[in-house]
Amino acid sequence: MAEACENTLAEAVPPRRAPRVTYRGGGAAWALAEAGTLAVFGFGAGAQEMEDPRYLRIELECFDAPGPLEVWQVDAPVEHGCDGAVRWARGGGWLFAGIELDESDHGGPRATARHAYEELRCVVGAHAERHVLRVWNYLAAINQGEDDAERYKLFCDGRAAGMGDFFADGFPAATAIGHHGARPVLQVYLLACDQPGERVENPRQVSAWRYPRQYGRTPPSFARAMALPAADVLAISGTAAVVGHASTHADDLHAQLAETFTNLDTLLATAGMAEGFDTHSPLKAYVRHPADAAQVREFIARRLPGVPVLLLHGDICRRELLVEIDGWRYA
Repeated sequence: MAEACENTLAEAVPPRRAPRVTYRGGGAAWALAEAGTLAVFGFGAGAQEMEDPRYLRIELECFDAPGPLEVWQVDAPVEHGCDGAVRWARGGGWLFAGIELDESDHGGPRATARHAYEELRCVVGAHAERHVLRVWNYLAAINQGEDDAERYKLFCDGRAAGMGDFFADGFPAATAIGHHGARPVLQVYLLACDQPGERVENPRQVSAWRYPRQYGRTPPSFARAMALPAADVLAISGTAAVVGHASTHADDLHAQLAETFTNLDTLLATAGMAEGFDTHSPLKAYVRHPADAAQVREFIARRLPGVPVLLLHGDICRRELLVEIDGWRYA
């Protein structure tokens, strides 16, 4: 294993432009056949199963039927493959890497997260595109358990152990959401680059890695957003109604949505993108209760007309939070 993890970095090639992220209908095979396709994601039990390493079926159910695909594309040829359980694709200075592990094979959320991040660290470290900018984490029953035994907190313990000092220079932007899939799988995937990005924090919020002890033995390990290198693009972490380090507006969906958008607007302003979102800036909204989906859709459509939104059934990492939003801001 140590030999496989040796650094085989090639000379870095500046990225031509950031990957384009779009939501679209149609079959995954068509998207994978297009030039420059780095990754394709289907959502929910009805999504296709594909053997291509660039494809991942996400366990989160989409509130739209049929659910669209999420497609990442770059302006360069793409090569792809698998190293153990890790699937990867690279092109134009960008790298997609993903892993899916069944907790039944690894002994619970802590051990599974540790194993996933160890594997990803090894594979990413062997490529020139070793600067991890954005990570997504989807795990089953995220809020199950009490106090330090809550599954999300166990995941945070395992993630930190698995990443080791790989993020010693700073954490990537990230999302962690609970799914309702039939199997207790952990899905982790990421976007990395051959150049570092610039981390962006929200002045309204305590940085996640500085959260007090009440949020677990190991604080969450992510930046609030990441400005991608050589491109005027912001990758936005999962954002919810948190001010300082505390959740706000318990049981009030509309107030939580308004607070979430205040946080998003503050992030954009801090990153120098005060003009807000537009029709080229896709977002995901994770909704805890299916009965709230229509209200979330209506609120976002009124606030951001024309902005693409993927509405997914997912549990937020804090039980009192009803909705979380992440996504991209393209200039």
